[in-house]
Amino acid sequence: MQGKIVFLLEEPSMKVLLDKLLPRLFPEWMEGTHFICLQHEGKNDLDKSIPRKLKAWQEPDARFVIVRDNDNANCIELKRKLHAICEQTGRPETLIRLVCQELESWYLGDLQALDNAFDTTDATLNTPKNRKRFANPDQWQKPSVEIKRLLPSFQKIAGARAIAEHLNVQNNRSRSFQVLFEGIQYLARQMEHAWHETPSPFLLTNIHKIKES
Repeated sequence: MQGKIVFLLEEPSMKVLLDKLLPRLFPEWMEGTHFICLQHEGKNDLDKSIPRKLKAWQEPDARFVIVRDNDNANCIELKRKLHAICEQTGRPETLIRLVCQELESWYLGDLQALDNAFDTTDATLNTPKNRKRFANPDQWQKPSVEIKRLLPSFQKIAGARAIAEHLNVQNNRSRSFQVLFEGIQYLARQMEHAWHETPSPFLLTNIHKIKES
């Protein structure tokens, strides 16, 4: 076994989501063995933690993925800043992915998953009207507000746990969601010799599109 993917995450709900979603997509993966998700208490906590963790991590062959909300910032400048930190700490290969604009954008990108995860029998969310309204969920400045409008009882941690069982990566309309998992596919393919005898079906899908950026 050679290394693992270390996810540095902005918030606890992202950890809850990925801890359940990643083993669905890569059935042989085990949390703590093939990947580990490290949560932080917001952007400031994450930003301060990144250089410390990148410098101090001693495990051979570990690869890092930083996942951070964009929150309507200048995404090019923000990514450039994070890349500079990674280079300064000797981890230039770190994968940086920005969530546009909040985690809830990913949920709006898969309305069927919301229907499946929550009791929406009396008022389905996956309607033509909503599909048109959320055709590009990454453009919404406050997707968390929209989720609360659609699901007034929605709670971030419980919601992440519920929807992780149903998100469909290939059909999600959030481009930032797609780009994250394209990057994870790329890393998994690079480390395939250490992890899998047989690649997962997800890993083999559209592999020609996957690139590290």
